[in-house]
Amino acid sequence: MAMTALGFIGLGVMGGPMARNLIRAGYTVTGFDTDKSRLDRFVGAGGKPGATAAEVGRASEIVCLSLPTGEVVRQVVTGADTGADGLAAVMKSGTVIVDCSTTEPKVAQDTAAICAQRGVAFLDAPVSGGEQGAMDASLSIMVGGDAAAFARCKPILAAMGRSVVHLGGSGMGQAAKLINNLIVAAGFAAVCEGWALAVKAGLDPATLHEAIKGGWAGSRVMEETIPRLLHRNFIPGGTVDIMAKDVGYALNMARTLDMPVPVTALVHELFRIAKAQGKGPKAQPVLITLWEEWTGIQVGGQKT
Repeated sequence: MAMTALGFIGLGVMGGPMARNLIRAGYTVTGFDTDKSRLDRFVGAGGKPGATAAEVGRASEIVCLSLPTGEVVRQVVTGADTGADGLAAVMKSGTVIVDCSTTEPKVAQDTAAICAQRGVAFLDAPVSGGEQGAMDASLSIMVGGDAAAFARCKPILAAMGRSVVHLGGSGMGQAAKLINNLIVAAGFAAVCEGWALAVKAGLDPATLHEAIKGGWAGSRVMEETIPRLLHRNFIPGGTVDIMAKDVGYALNMARTLDMPVPVTALVHELFRIAKAQGKGPKAQPVLITLWEEWTGIQVGGQKT
């Protein structure tokens, strides 16, 4: 029995390795990205190039998306504001779009409704685990949308992630991801603030890590952050720009629900400060430079 023909649109930091893992799993994958170098890497890994997003949609039974914003997702799926055919218009009835981007619940719900009018299912399936998780196929994937479409797509998602969980109707995957990211963002801020205070108090930053990493303060965020602080490595992976966007989405969701989230609001401002200083393209632990500039201390090796 032939395997499902897949498409993948958006072959960047996350989408590129996710698509390659689908190829390794034996799927035929047609891909598209506006960046030719990304598309070339995908083809070099055994993927089939698509000339446009619409061409990918026509060739595929299931199309995965990994795009930068909700607005781009909306444009690719509906064709709005682009003058091009959106996926909803060109994909056959009975096909599925799986959006692995991080957007907002309302974007997922509105897009799913438009797709349903054409007989196309739309799942919001944002991922967590960063670039390394995408490379290792160890992502956590949070899915919202039709249960039957989820069951159909679960083996495909399992080729990209270690945890694949259906959370309910359209938008619930995005809601879960935004909650995940507001916690992660707060973690980056807390670790940076803690290590700045440690250096101000005279503690050695590497020794402090050794002392507390096995206790309750220990976390994946800490294990990602401390080596970067010690070696002044702020090369992304994930970026300040992306984190500021995602936490902003979380704030929008909270305000829509009239839910107070004061910690999230403060953390968002910290990321916005770093972004305003031109640090948006750097990795999230570059947040440490805010405290360094405010207090005159330095955590880790030579400044870059």
